[in-house]
Amino acid sequence: MSQTAIRKLDAAGVAPAPAKLPARRAKLRRLTLTDFRSYERAEIEFDGRPAAIAGANGAGKTNILEAISLIGPGRGVRSARLDELPRIGGPGGWAVAARIDDGEDERRFGVGAAASKPDRRICRIDDAAASGPGAFSEHLRFLWLTPAQDRLFQEGAGERRRFLDRMALAHDPAHGKISSAFEQAMRQRQRLLDDGGRDDEWLCALEAQMAESGVAIAAGRRHIAAMLAAANVAADEAFFPAADIALQGDLEIALAHRKAADVEEDYAAQLKCRRRPDAEAGRALLGPHRSDLLVYHRGKSRLARLCSTGEQKALLIGLVLANARALAVCAGGAPLILLLDEIAAHLDPERRAGLFSILDGLGFQTFVTGTDKSLFTAWGDRAQHFEAYDSTLREATLD
Repeated sequence: MSQTAIRKLDAAGVAPAPAKLPARRAKLRRLTLTDFRSYERAEIEFDGRPAAIAGANGAGKTNILEAISLIGPGRGVRSARLDELPRIGGPGGWAVAARIDDGEDERRFGVGAAASKPDRRICRIDDAAASGPGAFSEHLRFLWLTPAQDRLFQEGAGERRRFLDRMALAHDPAHGKISSAFEQAMRQRQRLLDDGGRDDEWLCALEAQMAESGVAIAAGRRHIAAMLAAANVAADEAFFPAADIALQGDLEIALAHRKAADVEEDYAAQLKCRRRPDAEAGRALLGPHRSDLLVYHRGKSRLARLCSTGEQKALLIGLVLANARALAVCAGGAPLILLLDEIAAHLDPERRAGLFSILDGLGFQTFVTGTDKSLFTAWGDRAQHFEAYDSTLREATLD
């Protein structure tokens, strides 16, 4: 396994407790949108306080969060395709630009696509071309929660894996590259198996790559579980129920008892032995792509999927806050920005006030949306308030 993959792990693949040092804080000062989603042109100034954006459904609130999230690796809060991002009726291209003060320097980031090449993302940092969206991860990290995640505990295991891996990516940008390496090796192996699997040497090389990256993925997930525990998930139990989490997967379980190198060697051997059943199934039947995240309501000793809708939402918020707290005490790494879409809609006033106080205490710049500005009354002038209407955004007061 590469040193990048194991540098934070002990011999059993468990992360040490986080260092009690302050994380860097980023402040998004200006966001500029050009022909992005419903916005023809928008220039928005932020003063560094939490940004509370109110507006009716369809007013363009989530488009703001999506634009911010694209200044990072991946496909943003909506996991959208590039051809979904240009403004309908616009020229075909789109652009998002952000000016970020990270406490040490002011940087400029841009992402977009030209009408002539709509499937090619253009990324820029300080007016210089960047290699791709992955380059942003060296400068910014994001955590987000959207209504699409509300059914996380009812959906298939794939959604929970993506949720967990997104949290892991906030801690270590290499997690995304490792996951991509595993997926690529797994696809290439499957193509060889589908074609008869006669190239044993190439199959062994691909299985070695799957074993290296697959064990690194599992170790990264265990790292997140350890970080959540170290961050004390129960700290906000007065407002959000404490959660216990467990990782269900052969590699994750094996790492609890064996050295990572031994698990990697065994996984490669199992892949070689399972070529025929994998060829018949049309997919690899063993690996981190089959794992699951189990979440329990600690107070009720009940699986999250068996809890009420409101309890599930509260558990989900608690997990995101726990991860943000873990990042808050970790030294180094890129600054973090929190994006919380419609997070307050189903919370009672006391819990909303508690959420805002928790976010204030974390100190990260936070962007929160809601359908009515009254949802943010408890935040008062501790937040900067905006109203979205017909794809325009203007600063507002709570009066």
